[in-house]
Amino acid sequence: MTVPHLHRPVHAFTNDVLASHDGTALAQLIRTGELSVAEVTEAAINRARQVEPAVHGLATEAFGPALAAAKKAIGSGAFAGVPTLIKDNTDVAGLPTGHGSAAVPPTPAGKTSPFARQMLAQGFVCLGKSTLPEFGFNATTEPAGGPATRNPWNLAYSTGASSGGSAALVAAGVVPIAHANDGGGSIRIPAACCGLVGLKPSRGRLVDNEAARALPVNIVSEGIVSRSVRDTANFFAAAESFYRNPKLPPVGQHIRPADRSMRIGLVVDSINGHRTDAVTRAAVEETARRLESLGHRIEPIDVPVKPSFADDFALYWGMLAFALKTGGRKLLHPQFDKHRVDGLTHGLDRMFRSRLVHVPAAIWRLKRSCHDYAHAMAGFDAALTPVLGHTTPELGYLSPELPFDTLFDRLTRYVSFTPLANATGAPAIALPASHTGHGLPVSVQLMGRHGGERTLLELAFSLEQNWPWPTVASYTSEGQEPAVRAS
Repeated sequence: MTVPHLHRPVHAFTNDVLASHDGTALAQLIRTGELSVAEVTEAAINRARQVEPAVHGLATEAFGPALAAAKKAIGSGAFAGVPTLIKDNTDVAGLPTGHGSAAVPPTPAGKTSPFARQMLAQGFVCLGKSTLPEFGFNATTEPAGGPATRNPWNLAYSTGASSGGSAALVAAGVVPIAHANDGGGSIRIPAACCGLVGLKPSRGRLVDNEAARALPVNIVSEGIVSRSVRDTANFFAAAESFYRNPKLPPVGQHIRPADRSMRIGLVVDSINGHRTDAVTRAAVEETARRLESLGHRIEPIDVPVKPSFADDFALYWGMLAFALKTGGRKLLHPQFDKHRVDGLTHGLDRMFRSRLVHVPAAIWRLKRSCHDYAHAMAGFDAALTPVLGHTTPELGYLSPELPFDTLFDRLTRYVSFTPLANATGAPAIALPASHTGHGLPVSVQLMGRHGGERTLLELAFSLEQNWPWPTVASYTSEGQEPAVRAS
């Protein structure tokens, strides 16, 4: 296809068997025999081929194996026969895991990772692997020296990261649900940039991969991005049939809009002292008014962690870069080449080495942050915040090829709300709320108490039911031309 003008949206929604169905609807149509898995899979592959030259959300395609799987018995999982993608930092047997990095040779994995097994047990048909920035460190999916993953709402802009490929292809209509994971906002940030639902679950809610379990503070959570709250709710409910953590209250089935008044804290500006931009602030304040109109109580609260949190998390971020750069041959691949990592990884590694003396105290404080957060949230059902410090930037603004100091400063101003949930282990969900003048989604975040996913989903259902958000196919802003369907 010819790539549309960069400031135009692009999508693959059309009158094929996928239509604009979410995953729940597709699974039901497959169960009743109205659609076959083969025709659903073929339609998703056709859509991927249409948008991929513009969006660049696929790291590896597995269309042949997907079609072969679609011809077999589909099983009884909640999403049996629904097409999906697995993020390219998670192993699927037979597919390479590149971690978004030129330093990692593209060798097929010998086995499927624990979380991918939990996800695929729901009956999904995997179409391949989705793109991410190197090791998931950046907040935009722009590999050094390679094609950027573009936002289907406006191709000149970022999809966010690190689950940027998954978010782009869900928003563009290729699949209704795709894998995402989150070590500092990597489910919620791309969901926010692409107008999707993105729930980072409580620590321990889903099966962890081996690397996450080995961290001194496990900041990584697995999950998905989707276009509907019910897909996200149904995914987490169904995941409990594979594994349910007995230390957490179940998410359970049949989640509905909130039917009780809740006390919700309001945070508009971040802990690092940077003021949220006007468009994002307006989206959060309008969401607060909407929640109040539904009978909930909104009360401003202080940011529920110590002032050192931002620096502590940045140092921990650097520690992960140091570990991967120095131990990549053991952790990732025997032929890992540390000289080929990008500028952000190099810079984070250097920053960590220069501040080694501060690491033990930073880790101790990060471990304690869950207690600070729990204390601050006592008496509150949820907290409402921005997802990001400002609206989605254009591609290049967060490029890993920028000087490290410039990029790091921009990242700390942009990614200023999401890391708190990773360190504390709290659940948090990103939800669409409004749009910019460039036609890009602006989202808000609801954070909950540990184990409180059900409460967040009830609030999300209420917002979706009363103020439904559009897809890229249906949205046009004043003066904006309609989205282009890729062909």
